[in-house]
Amino acid sequence: MPRPQLSLVIPVFNEEPVILELHRRLGEFLGSLDVTWQVVFVDDGSKDRSIEMLRQICKDEPRYALVALSRNFGHQLAITAGMDYAQGDAVVVMDADLQDPPSVVADMYAKYKEGFDVVYAVRNRREGESFFKKATAALFYRLLRRLAGVPIPVDTGDFRLLSRRVVIAMRALRETNRFVRGMVAWVGFNQTAVHYDRPERFAGETHYPLGKMIRFALDGIMSFSTSPLRVAIYLGVLAGVAGLGVAAWAAYVKLFVQDAVPGWATIMIAVTLAASSQLLMTGILGEYIGRIYEEIKRRPLYLVREEQNVRLDSDDQAGPSERES
Repeated sequence: MPRPQLSLVIPVFNEEPVILELHRRLGEFLGSLDVTWQVVFVDDGSKDRSIEMLRQICKDEPRYALVALSRNFGHQLAITAGMDYAQGDAVVVMDADLQDPPSVVADMYAKYKEGFDVVYAVRNRREGESFFKKATAALFYRLLRRLAGVPIPVDTGDFRLLSRRVVIAMRALRETNRFVRGMVAWVGFNQTAVHYDRPERFAGETHYPLGKMIRFALDGIMSFSTSPLRVAIYLGVLAGVAGLGVAAWAAYVKLFVQDAVPGWATIMIAVTLAASSQLLMTGILGEYIGRIYEEIKRRPLYLVREEQNVRLDSDDQAGPSERES
């Protein structure tokens, strides 16, 4: 069979309330396209009825493929598995929660036909999210862009279109701690944006609470920047300046204050500054060393326990260690 012109990669994790509506909207959208298409659902170890529902809709529609991972490997690795299995000349990564509207894919595909290899979706508005989440997300994207060695677009997620050659380039990047949107920026090629208003979730709850967002932000910064390691230099300079200030203050107390306890304030301030800077740098170094430890183990990125409607050409094969025999 010929290669489809468009593939949609949709990671799914506990999305039972959304799947039927997602199926309906996909049917309406894909039916309006004048291209051949494929949808790859990647079940990331769901604990609800998501996998049963996906099996059924894939049974009814042979152009829907299901790749079920052996456990929950995380959103970024589910995206990676989907890209490994996607066959399309153009591949779109989108979430299952309908915050990435299928209708935007048409705008992406139009840009792809103009000759762009990467088309990423920029969020004009983020409906249904708190001011705190919007503010911290905006701060993170701008901080990451400043620290990273590649121009990662701000106000974007993983909702984007990739040409075939970008997908092949992404398959060559097998690092364990993955930040896909940064990796797409790193591979380069011709990139452009489309803008859209991001709606709130159709149903269910976000799978990125505050703690998970913090871990994701750390992965993004530490995957694309060594700037945190340079904090040691700045802390050293700051500690030196603070030490001079403490020395001046201690001299003043010694000469002009009669009832001061000799040396107490000086020792406490010096110990506090030194201990805090040492603990901070120990933590940062530990994060980087932990990532080195994960990479040198060379474990497969994911394991697949079930496939449905999957057809792989010779250049689509995932690594044999990543698929159960």
